[in-house]
Amino acid sequence: MIKFPSINEQMDIIKRGVVEIIPEDELVKKIEKSIKTSKPLNIKLGCDPSRPDLHIGHSVVIRKLAQFQELGHQAILIIGDFTGMIGDPSGRNATRPALSLEQTRINGESYFQQASKILHKEKTKIVYNSDWLGKMSFEDVIKLASKYTVARMIERDDFTKRFKAGEPISIHEFLYPLAQAMDSVAIESDVELGGTDQKFNLLVGRDIQREYGFEPQVILTMPLLVGTDGVEKMSKSYDNYIGISDEPSQIYGRTLSIPDNLIYTYFELATTVSNEKLKEIKNLLADEKTNPRDIKRELARTLVTMYHNKEAAEIAQQEFDNIFINKGLPDEIEEFKVGDIKEINILDLIILVNFASSKSEARRLVMQGGVSIDGDKINNVQQTISVNSGMILKVGKRKFIKLI
Repeated sequence: MIKFPSINEQMDIIKRGVVEIIPEDELVKKIEKSIKTSKPLNIKLGCDPSRPDLHIGHSVVIRKLAQFQELGHQAILIIGDFTGMIGDPSGRNATRPALSLEQTRINGESYFQQASKILHKEKTKIVYNSDWLGKMSFEDVIKLASKYTVARMIERDDFTKRFKAGEPISIHEFLYPLAQAMDSVAIESDVELGGTDQKFNLLVGRDIQREYGFEPQVILTMPLLVGTDGVEKMSKSYDNYIGISDEPSQIYGRTLSIPDNLIYTYFELATTVSNEKLKEIKNLLADEKTNPRDIKRELARTLVTMYHNKEAAEIAQQEFDNIFINKGLPDEIEEFKVGDIKEINILDLIILVNFASSKSEARRLVMQGGVSIDGDKINNVQQTISVNSGMILKVGKRKFIKLI
């Protein structure tokens, strides 16, 4: 028999950082029934296999799933290998390229391995939606499509914008939220988690569950974490991300680059610190005597410890201080063998050591003042570098290479 925490204890944890619970009273009833019957709720999180590399923006909703796990409920991770072949355009103004089933499977496995840094791996149920969606006949699809109207579908924000702009919307895109809804039917979902950009799809799940005779799931939406630039949502395409598989020094350094106004948000959404600790952090940040940088350093150590360990966090902090406070160099710098090259253009050198993927990117780095050789800044994109063994090339704030 499972002994669950009280309803108040559960709701205090569940509501942390949440944008909406739709509807909250239904969630309370579901939890009360769960406690009474000693039966865990099925908590669903659908995974997008088109993005196999996870950052802490993705961790926000995964961490909420982990909280439900800790409360004794069943976490169900649905790898959208079949829906990945449709390509969900949520949050975009154009159709997302579809993937092959094989590629979605590969990405899905990578997703699960990284998510296991947050979830209890042995307690997480992982399923692939091709197991049921792939078995649906065309007749089944027609019956499913008959349960939702075009008028309701076009209410989705990205569809509305594209329709008004005269941009094409393929019929198969309407099938994505319906397919995602069938996931909720298949696993008998009690609660589905997602970002605020998934709200429409999650609500369709409620409607379709009802149509198939199931008690509708409760929707719980989490905010989209703003990236390290303090402007856009965290994304690799904006290069404002902190990867959960990044090296300790990268996690530490990127965390210290966030604006001060995001410190509390990152603690609340991306860490496991207690609610009591959160209150303490909020009070410290409100105190004019507090230097936000000290709290940010604690945040950086916390994140490195979560994804690596405490020792790695201490080393990352020491290296950062050595580079940026003491104006020194990292204790260990990767070496790059340049062979017989005696002279090379600075742009070609940056590309050679894989610090840029193109000359235009390398040129931008030089023009922004982010390139130096042995501490001397390079401002001329035409400059020829005389290569000496042991010289240090620095690009940006954290990329160092020793030329051999």
